[in-house]
Amino acid sequence: MNDKNDDTIAKEWLRYADNDLIVAKHSFHDLHPKQTEIACYLSQQCAEKSLKSILVHHNTEPPRTHDLIALCEMCIKQDNDFIALRENCKILTAYGVHVRYPNELAVDEGITKIAIDQAQLVYDFCISKIDKSNKLEKPEKL
Repeated sequence: MNDKNDDTIAKEWLRYADNDLIVAKHSFHDLHPKQTEIACYLSQQCAEKSLKSILVHHNTEPPRTHDLIALCEMCIKQDNDFIALRENCKILTAYGVHVRYPNELAVDEGITKIAIDQAQLVYDFCISKIDKSNKLEKPEKL
């Protein structure tokens, strides 16, 4: 893929995913009014980058797509355990594009909380998979 070790690159993908999740939570829990659209978008981004870290970990160049279902299917080809994330990916995929534009997709606080929770599950699952195979530690917080 490039000069860096694949696990170093995977860890970078996870660091970016973690940053997206941190900001999603902050924009929802700490800002008033709650920034539901951006929190949903960043939740999708967290899941996308988490899944792409798995592909990199398995020496596969991640495609330029926001389609979490397609990314999940690629991960399933590497590890059948990713079947467990299909529903999470279905829930989050729409937030990659539609919440960034007016009148595309309405979200409320309940939906946003679900999006953040789903992103956390995808992120934690990916961390655990990489950690099991390489003892890769969770990326450091900034």
